[in-house]
Amino acid sequence: MTQNFDLIVIGTGTAGSVAAKQCRSAGWNVAIIDCLPFGGTCALRGCDPKKMLVSAEEVIDFADRMASNGIAFNDLHIDWSALMRFKRSFTNPIPEKNEKRFAEAGIATFHGTARFVDRTTIQVGEETLMGRYILIATGANPAPLHIPGEEYLTTSTQFLELEQIPQRLIMVGGGYISMEFAHISARAGVQVQILHRGSQLLEGFDPDLVNRLMQATRDIGIDVRLNTTVKAIEKAADRLIAHTVTAQGEEKLEADLVVHGAGRAPAIDGLDLDKAGVKRERLGISVNEYLQSVSNPAVYAAGDASASGSPPLTPVSSMEGHVVASNLLEGNHQTPDFTEIPSVVFTMPALASVGLQEKQATEQGKKFRVNYQDTSSWYSSRRVNMKYSSYKVLIEEGSNRILGAHILGTHVEELVNIFAMAIRFNLRSEDLKKMIFAYPTAASDIGYMV
Repeated sequence: MTQNFDLIVIGTGTAGSVAAKQCRSAGWNVAIIDCLPFGGTCALRGCDPKKMLVSAEEVIDFADRMASNGIAFNDLHIDWSALMRFKRSFTNPIPEKNEKRFAEAGIATFHGTARFVDRTTIQVGEETLMGRYILIATGANPAPLHIPGEEYLTTSTQFLELEQIPQRLIMVGGGYISMEFAHISARAGVQVQILHRGSQLLEGFDPDLVNRLMQATRDIGIDVRLNTTVKAIEKAADRLIAHTVTAQGEEKLEADLVVHGAGRAPAIDGLDLDKAGVKRERLGISVNEYLQSVSNPAVYAAGDASASGSPPLTPVSSMEGHVVASNLLEGNHQTPDFTEIPSVVFTMPALASVGLQEKQATEQGKKFRVNYQDTSSWYSSRRVNMKYSSYKVLIEEGSNRILGAHILGTHVEELVNIFAMAIRFNLRSEDLKKMIFAYPTAASDIGYMV
């Protein structure tokens, strides 16, 4: 028997949940499907549980920095098993809570792998669902590396479920996942190596600040190896061997665990998109400016499953979910805006960025000045003994509008939000200088940055 719906949503992460609830509130008959526990990557397997581990890292890092400045401690360490229990106290209840909320909203829930039968029909196990519209919001998975022994790699999801942390760890790749997990692990006493095939870590961030963060990373004992390609993973008894190639030749590196941190790809391979006539590309479902499939107007895509060019961040997925729902309910009229999306790498110190980098501003023909300074000697850094801190702010000539802000140090995850607001509302540098912030706080430094 076929069940009919106004909207079928595939994926229970941020984008899918937002769109499903918004359309259901408008009176639509909505179904939502997931082959994984209801909740999506951020809440269950990504940013939220990761940040709970970062909380323990922050304690260790702060104590280490203040050890010679009035803080004495004995045997301060991370109890990994206890930390995992703390993390699960948040993640374990989420799937049941989500399913209950969907049910209370009148949204039909289905567990299983969704596959297209035709342009508007989905098969989930023994169930056949037909939708007036379908939203694909399936998120992303670790990108295939196409190397021998790839099956021995530990995914980020598996890392966040480890009962014990290994003594030796290799992170493959130099992006968010590798950097954040490496810093967490190093503070837990793990010997960590980062193997990155490129010449710069965190390639989406300002290179000058990334270089400062790399110095801080090496200072805590993490072995960062750039221009290093992992060609194969070999299992040998109780250890793993990463076969690498550099300009100097081949090398074998041993570890107890090798973690995949080399990028993610849209989780759309198992959907049988060809049967629905849905065009795809490397970055996901091919969509127009309204997040509608370019080849099947009944299908929309949001979040990591979409090739919209959006940054892979939870607030962006939420925004795209709202955009899709609005376009479904009122006809295509709304487009996503990615111009002032802040992004943070939760290392110690943390690195935050919003707006344009120098290269981007130059390519766009902007006329601008750059305020760039090492702030390790500033009071806000000295009081917590932060050795590595700096900022770079791009200010447009003439208008004095903030074009971009890039910050390394303490509390930058909050500072960047102020700069994001300044960019969105076209605030000028003098507007920020006039603002009276609470003092002494990290925000009270902004007047000196612009």
